[in-house]
Amino acid sequence: MNKSFIENLLRWGHIDPILGYKILISLFFTGLFYILKSISHRIINTHIKDLRTRYFARKRIDYILFAVTAFFIFRIWVLDIGSLGTFLGLLSAGVAVALKDPLMDLAGWMFMLWRKPFTVGDRIQIGPHKGDVIDIRPFQFTLLEIENWVKAEQSTGRVIHIPNSRVLTEMVANYTQSFEYIWNEIPVLVTFESNYKKAKKILLKIARKHAEHLSRDAEERLKEAAKKYMIIYTKFTPIVYTSVEDSGVLLTIRYLCSPRKRRETESKIWEDILDSFNQEPDVELAYPTIRYYRRGEENEQQHTKCN
Repeated sequence: MNKSFIENLLRWGHIDPILGYKILISLFFTGLFYILKSISHRIINTHIKDLRTRYFARKRIDYILFAVTAFFIFRIWVLDIGSLGTFLGLLSAGVAVALKDPLMDLAGWMFMLWRKPFTVGDRIQIGPHKGDVIDIRPFQFTLLEIENWVKAEQSTGRVIHIPNSRVLTEMVANYTQSFEYIWNEIPVLVTFESNYKKAKKILLKIARKHAEHLSRDAEERLKEAAKKYMIIYTKFTPIVYTSVEDSGVLLTIRYLCSPRKRRETESKIWEDILDSFNQEPDVELAYPTIRYYRRGEENEQQHTKCN
Protein backbone atom coordinates (compact mmCIF):
# COMPACT_ATOMS: atom_id res chain seq x y z
CA MET A 1 0.00 0.00 0.00
CA ASN A 2 1.81 3.16 -1.23
CA LYS A 3 1.23 6.86 -0.69
CA SER A 4 -0.61 7.47 -3.99
CA PHE A 5 -3.06 4.65 -3.23
CA ILE A 6 -3.88 6.17 0.17
CA GLU A 7 -4.32 9.64 -1.40
CA ASN A 8 -6.67 8.24 -4.07
CA LEU A 9 -8.61 6.38 -1.41
CA LEU A 10 -9.01 9.54 0.65
CA ARG A 11 -10.11 11.59 -2.37
CA TRP A 12 -12.60 8.89 -3.27
CA GLY A 13 -14.03 9.17 0.21
CA HIS A 14 -14.06 12.99 -0.01
CA ILE A 15 -11.62 13.22 2.92
CA ASP A 16 -8.94 15.90 3.06
CA PRO A 17 -5.55 14.12 2.61
CA ILE A 18 -3.89 15.91 5.52
CA LEU A 19 -6.78 15.10 7.84
CA GLY A 20 -6.86 11.54 6.55
CA TYR A 21 -3.18 10.96 7.25
CA LYS A 22 -3.60 12.28 10.80
CA ILE A 23 -6.51 9.92 11.37
CA LEU A 24 -4.59 6.92 9.99
CA ILE A 25 -1.45 7.68 12.02
CA SER A 26 -3.57 8.18 15.15
CA LEU A 27 -5.24 4.81 14.54
CA PHE A 28 -1.81 3.23 14.02
CA PHE A 29 -0.53 4.50 17.39
CA THR A 30 -3.78 3.45 19.08
CA GLY A 31 -3.50 -0.07 17.67
CA LEU A 32 0.17 -0.23 18.63
CA PHE A 33 -0.78 0.78 22.19
CA TYR A 34 -3.21 -2.15 22.55
CA ILE A 35 -0.74 -4.62 21.00
CA LEU A 36 2.09 -3.59 23.33
CA LYS A 37 -0.31 -3.60 26.28
CA SER A 38 -1.43 -7.15 25.49
CA ILE A 39 2.15 -8.39 25.07
CA SER A 40 3.35 -6.75 28.30
CA HIS A 41 0.42 -8.21 30.25
CA ARG A 42 1.25 -11.70 29.01
CA ILE A 43 4.91 -11.32 30.01
CA ILE A 44 3.98 -9.97 33.46
CA ASN A 45 1.39 -12.69 34.08
CA THR A 46 3.94 -15.35 33.12
CA HIS A 47 6.89 -14.14 35.19
CA ILE A 48 5.26 -12.54 38.27
CA LYS A 49 3.38 -14.91 40.58
CA ASP A 50 2.39 -12.57 43.41
CA LEU A 51 -1.09 -11.18 42.60
CA ARG A 52 -0.55 -7.76 44.21
CA THR A 53 2.85 -7.22 42.53
CA ARG A 54 1.41 -8.41 39.22
CA TYR A 55 -1.52 -5.98 39.43
CA PHE A 56 0.65 -2.92 40.12
CA ALA A 57 3.17 -3.91 37.42
CA ARG A 58 0.37 -4.07 34.83
CA LYS A 59 -0.93 -0.69 35.97
CA ARG A 60 2.48 0.99 35.66
CA ILE A 61 2.99 -0.39 32.15
CA ASP A 62 -0.50 0.75 31.11
CA TYR A 63 0.11 4.30 32.38
CA ILE A 64 3.48 4.54 30.61
CA LEU A 65 2.15 3.23 27.29
CA PHE A 66 -0.89 5.50 27.51
CA ALA A 67 1.26 8.58 28.21
CA VAL A 68 3.60 7.85 25.29
CA THR A 69 0.71 7.16 22.89
CA ALA A 70 -1.16 10.29 23.98
CA PHE A 71 2.02 12.37 23.50
CA PHE A 72 2.53 11.23 19.89
CA ILE A 73 -1.14 11.65 18.97
CA PHE A 74 -1.15 15.09 20.59
CA ARG A 75 1.91 16.09 18.54
CA ILE A 76 0.27 14.90 15.32
CA TRP A 77 -2.80 17.07 15.79
CA VAL A 78 -1.11 20.13 17.31
CA LEU A 79 1.89 20.59 15.00
CA ASP A 80 -0.04 22.59 12.39
CA ILE A 81 -1.48 25.06 14.91
CA GLY A 82 0.59 28.22 15.23
CA SER A 83 0.03 28.83 18.90
CA LEU A 84 -0.26 26.06 21.44
CA GLY A 85 -1.85 28.53 23.84
CA THR A 86 -4.59 29.32 21.31
CA PHE A 87 -5.20 25.63 20.78
CA LEU A 88 -5.46 24.92 24.47
CA GLY A 89 -7.81 27.88 24.91
CA LEU A 90 -10.11 26.65 22.16
CA LEU A 91 -9.91 23.09 23.47
CA SER A 92 -10.71 24.02 27.05
CA ALA A 93 -13.66 26.15 25.96
CA GLY A 94 -15.09 23.25 23.99
CA VAL A 95 -14.66 20.51 26.56
CA ALA A 96 -15.38 22.43 29.76
CA VAL A 97 -19.11 21.86 29.42
CA ALA A 98 -19.25 18.71 27.30
CA LEU A 99 -16.71 16.77 29.39
CA LYS A 100 -17.37 18.14 32.85
CA ASP A 101 -17.93 14.77 34.53
CA PRO A 102 -14.96 12.96 32.91
CA LEU A 103 -12.69 15.88 33.82
CA MET A 104 -13.90 15.70 37.42
CA ASP A 105 -13.16 11.97 37.37
CA LEU A 106 -9.62 12.67 36.13
CA ALA A 107 -9.21 15.27 38.87
CA GLY A 108 -10.34 12.67 41.42
CA TRP A 109 -7.87 10.16 39.99
CA MET A 110 -4.99 12.67 40.26
CA PHE A 111 -6.08 13.40 43.85
CA MET A 112 -5.95 9.68 44.66
CA LEU A 113 -2.45 9.39 43.17
CA TRP A 114 -1.27 12.44 45.12
CA ARG A 115 -2.97 12.14 48.51
CA LYS A 116 -3.60 8.36 48.47
CA PRO A 117 -6.79 8.30 50.59
CA PHE A 118 -6.88 4.61 49.68
CA THR A 119 -5.16 2.11 47.43
CA VAL A 120 -5.94 -1.31 45.96
CA GLY A 121 -6.53 -3.80 48.77
CA ASP A 122 -7.89 -1.26 51.28
CA ARG A 123 -11.34 -1.63 52.81
CA ILE A 124 -13.22 1.67 52.59
CA GLN A 125 -16.59 3.32 52.84
CA ILE A 126 -17.49 6.13 50.44
CA GLY A 127 -20.91 7.62 50.94
CA PRO A 128 -23.31 4.68 51.49
CA HIS A 129 -21.02 2.14 49.79
CA LYS A 130 -18.59 -0.16 51.63
CA GLY A 131 -16.15 -2.61 50.15
CA ASP A 132 -12.61 -3.71 49.32
CA VAL A 133 -10.88 -1.70 46.59
CA ILE A 134 -9.99 -4.11 43.78
CA ASP A 135 -9.17 -1.69 40.95
CA ILE A 136 -8.40 2.01 40.33
CA ARG A 137 -8.60 3.55 36.84
CA PRO A 138 -8.46 7.13 35.50
CA PHE A 139 -12.26 7.48 35.46
CA GLN A 140 -13.52 5.07 38.11
CA PHE A 141 -12.51 2.73 40.89
CA THR A 142 -14.05 -0.62 41.75
CA LEU A 143 -15.21 -2.08 45.07
CA LEU A 144 -16.02 -5.64 46.04
CA GLU A 145 -19.09 -4.77 48.12
CA ILE A 146 -19.51 -5.69 51.77
CA GLU A 147 -22.45 -5.49 54.21
CA ASN A 148 -25.71 -4.24 52.59
CA TRP A 149 -28.02 -7.24 53.22
CA VAL A 150 -25.08 -9.30 54.60
CA LYS A 151 -24.31 -8.74 58.28
CA ALA A 152 -20.94 -8.14 60.01
CA GLU A 153 -19.44 -6.45 56.95
CA GLN A 154 -18.84 -9.59 54.91
CA SER A 155 -18.79 -9.65 51.12
CA THR A 156 -22.04 -9.63 49.14
CA GLY A 157 -20.27 -10.78 45.98
CA ARG A 158 -21.32 -7.68 44.02
CA VAL A 159 -18.79 -5.48 42.20
CA ILE A 160 -19.49 -1.71 42.35
CA HIS A 161 -17.94 0.79 39.91
CA ILE A 162 -17.76 4.31 41.38
CA PRO A 163 -16.73 7.51 39.51
CA ASN A 164 -13.46 8.98 40.79
CA SER A 165 -15.12 12.38 41.26
CA ARG A 166 -16.90 10.97 44.33
CA VAL A 167 -13.66 11.11 46.35
CA LEU A 168 -13.79 14.92 46.00
CA THR A 169 -17.41 15.33 47.06
CA GLU A 170 -18.16 12.56 49.58
CA MET A 171 -16.85 11.27 52.87
CA VAL A 172 -14.21 8.53 52.55
CA ALA A 173 -13.50 6.21 55.49
CA ASN A 174 -10.53 3.85 55.32
CA TYR A 175 -10.62 0.75 57.54
CA THR A 176 -7.06 -0.41 56.90
CA GLN A 177 -4.81 2.59 56.17
CA SER A 178 -1.96 3.06 58.69
CA PHE A 179 -3.85 1.66 61.72
CA GLU A 180 -5.09 -1.71 60.48
CA TYR A 181 -7.52 -2.58 63.27
CA ILE A 182 -11.02 -1.55 64.29
CA TRP A 183 -12.73 -1.59 67.67
CA ASN A 184 -15.58 -4.08 67.82
CA GLU A 185 -18.17 -4.42 70.59
CA ILE A 186 -20.31 -7.39 71.64
CA PRO A 187 -23.22 -6.65 74.03
CA VAL A 188 -24.09 -9.46 76.45
CA LEU A 189 -27.26 -9.05 78.55
CA VAL A 190 -27.57 -11.06 81.80
CA THR A 191 -30.50 -11.12 84.22
CA PHE A 192 -30.66 -8.90 87.31
CA GLU A 193 -30.58 -12.04 89.42
CA SER A 194 -27.29 -13.21 87.86
CA ASN A 195 -23.91 -12.80 89.48
CA TYR A 196 -22.87 -10.08 87.07
CA LYS A 197 -19.37 -9.73 88.56
CA LYS A 198 -18.63 -13.37 87.84
CA ALA A 199 -20.12 -12.96 84.33
CA LYS A 200 -17.90 -9.92 83.76
CA LYS A 201 -14.76 -11.87 84.72
CA ILE A 202 -15.74 -14.69 82.37
CA LEU A 203 -16.29 -12.30 79.47
CA LEU A 204 -13.00 -10.51 80.07
CA LYS A 205 -11.13 -13.82 80.10
CA ILE A 206 -12.75 -14.85 76.82
CA ALA A 207 -12.02 -11.48 75.19
CA ARG A 208 -8.36 -11.68 76.21
CA LYS A 209 -8.12 -15.17 74.81
CA HIS A 210 -9.23 -14.02 71.35
CA ALA A 211 -7.91 -10.47 71.12
CA GLU A 212 -5.12 -9.67 73.59
CA HIS A 213 -2.43 -10.94 71.21
CA LEU A 214 -3.36 -8.10 68.83
CA SER A 215 -2.68 -5.38 71.39
CA ARG A 216 1.11 -5.32 71.00
CA ASP A 217 0.96 -5.22 67.20
CA ALA A 218 -1.73 -2.53 67.32
CA GLU A 219 0.40 -0.40 69.62
CA GLU A 220 3.35 -0.61 67.22
CA ARG A 221 1.19 0.28 64.25
CA LEU A 222 -0.30 3.21 66.11
CA LYS A 223 3.17 4.63 66.74
CA GLU A 224 3.75 4.61 62.99
CA ALA A 225 0.32 6.10 62.25
CA ALA A 226 0.87 8.83 64.85
CA LYS A 227 3.74 10.17 62.74
CA LYS A 228 1.18 11.13 60.11
CA TYR A 229 -2.14 11.51 61.97
CA MET A 230 -3.21 12.84 65.37
CA ILE A 231 -4.32 9.46 66.74
CA ILE A 232 -4.23 9.03 70.52
CA TYR A 233 -5.13 5.72 72.19
CA THR A 234 -4.09 4.81 75.72
CA LYS A 235 -5.57 1.31 75.98
CA PHE A 236 -5.36 -1.54 73.49
CA THR A 237 -6.28 -4.53 75.62
CA PRO A 238 -9.86 -5.89 75.73
CA ILE A 239 -12.24 -4.41 78.30
CA VAL A 240 -15.80 -5.13 79.51
CA TYR A 241 -18.12 -2.22 80.35
CA THR A 242 -21.16 -2.42 82.66
CA SER A 243 -24.51 -0.69 82.23
CA VAL A 244 -28.17 -1.34 83.10
CA GLU A 245 -30.98 -1.96 80.61
CA ASP A 246 -34.71 -2.58 81.12
CA SER A 247 -34.31 -6.35 80.93
CA GLY A 248 -31.03 -6.86 82.81
CA VAL A 249 -27.39 -5.91 83.28
CA LEU A 250 -25.62 -5.15 80.02
CA LEU A 251 -21.96 -6.23 79.80
CA THR A 252 -20.29 -4.91 76.65
CA ILE A 253 -17.06 -6.50 75.40
CA ARG A 254 -14.82 -4.06 73.54
CA TYR A 255 -11.79 -5.44 71.69
CA LEU A 256 -9.54 -4.89 68.68
CA CYS A 257 -9.93 -7.02 65.57
CA SER A 258 -9.06 -7.04 61.90
CA PRO A 259 -11.86 -5.50 59.77
CA ARG A 260 -12.05 -8.67 57.68
CA LYS A 261 -12.29 -10.98 60.72
CA ARG A 262 -15.05 -9.21 62.62
CA ARG A 263 -17.69 -11.90 62.09
CA GLU A 264 -15.22 -14.73 62.67
CA THR A 265 -14.08 -13.37 66.04
CA GLU A 266 -17.66 -12.63 67.13
CA SER A 267 -18.68 -16.20 66.35
CA LYS A 268 -15.80 -17.70 68.36
CA ILE A 269 -16.37 -15.36 71.30
CA TRP A 270 -20.11 -16.13 71.42
CA GLU A 271 -19.45 -19.88 71.33
CA ASP A 272 -17.14 -19.55 74.34
CA ILE A 273 -19.69 -17.35 76.14
CA LEU A 274 -22.51 -19.88 75.68
CA ASP A 275 -20.31 -22.79 76.80
CA SER A 276 -19.06 -20.89 79.87
CA PHE A 277 -22.47 -19.60 80.98
CA ASN A 278 -23.96 -23.10 80.69
CA GLN A 279 -21.54 -24.20 83.41
CA GLU A 280 -22.52 -21.39 85.79
CA PRO A 281 -25.89 -21.86 87.57
CA ASP A 282 -25.88 -18.28 88.89
CA VAL A 283 -25.35 -16.62 85.48
CA GLU A 284 -28.16 -16.47 82.92
CA LEU A 285 -28.64 -14.59 79.69
CA ALA A 286 -31.53 -12.13 79.82
CA TYR A 287 -34.21 -11.37 77.28
CA PRO A 288 -37.16 -8.94 77.20
CA THR A 289 -40.01 -10.14 79.42
CA ILE A 290 -43.47 -8.79 80.27
CA ARG A 291 -45.21 -9.24 83.64
CA TYR A 292 -48.89 -8.45 84.02
CA TYR A 293 -51.73 -8.91 86.54
CA ARG A 294 -55.40 -9.38 85.92
CA ARG A 295 -57.64 -6.72 87.35
CA GLY A 296 -58.34 -7.36 91.02
CA GLU A 297 -55.94 -10.33 91.17
CA GLU A 298 -53.24 -8.39 93.03
CA ASN A 299 -55.68 -7.27 95.77
CA GLU A 300 -56.95 -10.85 96.21
CA GLN A 301 -53.37 -12.14 96.65
CA GLN A 302 -52.59 -9.49 99.28
CA HIS A 303 -55.87 -10.30 101.16
CA THR A 304 -55.00 -14.00 101.22
CA LYS A 305 -51.53 -13.25 102.68
CA CYS A 306 -53.05 -11.10 105.46
CA ASN A 307 -55.44 -13.92 106.50
